[in-house]
Order: sequence, then structure tokens, then C-alpha cells
Amino acid sequence: MFDILVYLYETYYRPDACPTSAALVKKLSAVGFEEEEISKALDWLTDLAVTTNDLSDQYTQQTAFSFGTRIYVDRELDTLGTAAIGFIQFLESAKVINPIQREIVIERAIAASDEAISLDKLKVIVLMVLWSQGKEPDSLMFDELFLDEDDAEPRLLH
Repeated sequence: MFDILVYLYETYYRPDACPTSAALVKKLSAVGFEEEEISKALDWLTDLAVTTNDLSDQYTQQTAFSFGTRIYVDRELDTLGTAAIGFIQFLESAKVINPIQREIVIERAIAASDEAISLDKLKVIVLMVLWSQGKEPDSLMFDELFLDEDDAEPRLLH
């Protein structure tokens, strides 16, 4: 699923540049992605849009007035781990994401996996949340989102 998300990010500069779902399924199949993975990725993206709309409508003032500390429940701690939580806090303190985007990232990370999620996958989730909202991180943050956690070399997107 994550390979498909990265492929979509690289191929379509903006989410509104993506073709319809049916055409996208055909294109992804033609590129060589498996049908089950395509279905998972498209469902995940659909749920991302729903979550974004729900949270944005529900908490319109939260971005301007949120100064509290986020407390993570056990399920979030188990899925994200300390490295991912630290990275989320770093992104929020650097003003790359706001509190609503943080919640969307956490929700989508939990939706992506019942097990612990790697920092690399979390970075893809952050990138997709920003991409889905038409926001692009600055070049330094973009590099940070695509550094491999095993070494300091930028990884190839695709």
C-alpha cells in the first residue's frame, strides 16, 4: 500500500490531478501493482478525505488556539512507538503540521496497521496528509520526510 501512496505522490503533483478511481485502478494495475494493494490504498485515501473533512469541520478553531500537550493512549503508543511520536512532535513544533493534521496523521497511522508502524511509513503518511490538503513541505522538511531511518542517505521515491 505504501508503495502505491508514494507512486501517487510522485506521479500526481496535486490530488485533484489524479484520474477517476476506475481509471486510477487501471493505471496502477498497468504499472504492476496488485489489485489487493490498490484497493487498500484507495480505501485508505478515501478514508483520509473523510477524516480530514470530519476533523476540520469539527475543530475549526483548534489550530489557532491549541497550546496543550497531546497525551497518547496505549493503542496509539503501541502502533506509533516513541520514535514516531517524537517525529510527530517535531513536525508540529516546526509548524509543518498543525494539531488537526497531527490527529489526522495519528488516525491514518492506526488505520494503516494493527502492529507497530515504522518511522519510514509514518513519514509517507505525513506526506500524504499534506499532499491531500494541497500543502507541500519546504525543501528541508521534504528531505527529512525522505531520509531513510537506517542511514542518512535520501531514499529514492520510486
